Amino acid sequence: MFIDRTKIHLKAGDGGSGCNSFHRTRVNPRGKPDGGSGGDGGDCIIISDRNIQTLLDFQYRKLFKAKPGSHGSSNQKTGRRGEDCIVRVPPGTVIMDAETSETLRDLSSVDQSVIIASGGSGGRGNSRFRQANKGAPGVERDVILELKLIAEVGLIGYPNAGKSTLISSVSNTRPKIASYPFTTKEPKLGVVKCQERDFVIADIPGLIKGAHAGRGLGHQFLRHVERTKILLHIVDMAAVDGRDPVTDYHSLNEELGLYSKKLLRKRQILACNKMDLPQAKENFKRFTEVIKRKVYPISALDKEGLTELIQAIEEVL
Repeated sequence: MFIDRTKIHLKAGDGGSGCNSFHRTRVNPRGKPDGGSGGDGGDCIIISDRNIQTLLDFQYRKLFKAKPGSHGSSNQKTGRRGEDCIVRVPPGTVIMDAETSETLRDLSSVDQSVIIASGGSGGRGNSRFRQANKGAPGVERDVILELKLIAEVGLIGYPNAGKSTLISSVSNTRPKIASYPFTTKEPKLGVVKCQERDFVIADIPGLIKGAHAGRGLGHQFLRHVERTKILLHIVDMAAVDGRDPVTDYHSLNEELGLYSKKLLRKRQILACNKMDLPQAKENFKRFTEVIKRKVYPISALDKEGLTELIQAIEEVL
């Protein structure tokens, strides 16, 4: 199961209380104050870890607590600091405040960390010639974790356009492939090996009309292409589902623009798929006459035209 959004509760450790004690001897029965201060509470820290792929673990665990600081003791002994609570998330996770929706941190790369809830400070002991006091409570807050996949190329297109077949032909991933729409129900990443450099490609489940408004889980899918450098737009040139390739091209770009204008400003490479089918030839001719831009005719199934397509992506990257 691919989970890319969840809500968790964080509780930092409370500070330990200061000690109220006096050092008494036979010579000095009244004694002097020697109570140590309490230790600070532990922090709640979120770290991006390359070994974590989804937010699935947070479906079953919602509460994360750091350890409180130890109390101070006599002889001016300071309490031990509380142990931090480390929460590991996938790279690409955005952390938002659950109440205000404010973005607290975007962990867009590996091994980034941020303190989301700070531990309370330890109470002061009476060795400082003041009355001992209690430690401060640790910060407590709800946060939303939202994952946006980190890939250089985002594969977009309508359902059944051949995106899963393409990514399985050019990368190391093996998604489920079938001849009916919505076979892919969650984003998948694959690594494409090239001569000059490798790159990561994300197979985004098929978008539909109204995806910008959340229809068909549109928001969940569209946010995964926000980080990509290139959009690889796949159009079904054979129109096997009865849709018009030209209309598909325009309507999908319209959905991208309605969701975010930034997506329209991304470099887009256009691939006309299923050129192995007879009806694709006539549609391709009309498509290139209307869409006056560079296109790459391919057959993901027969692996035709893929070398030129990958070279074009590699050059842009």
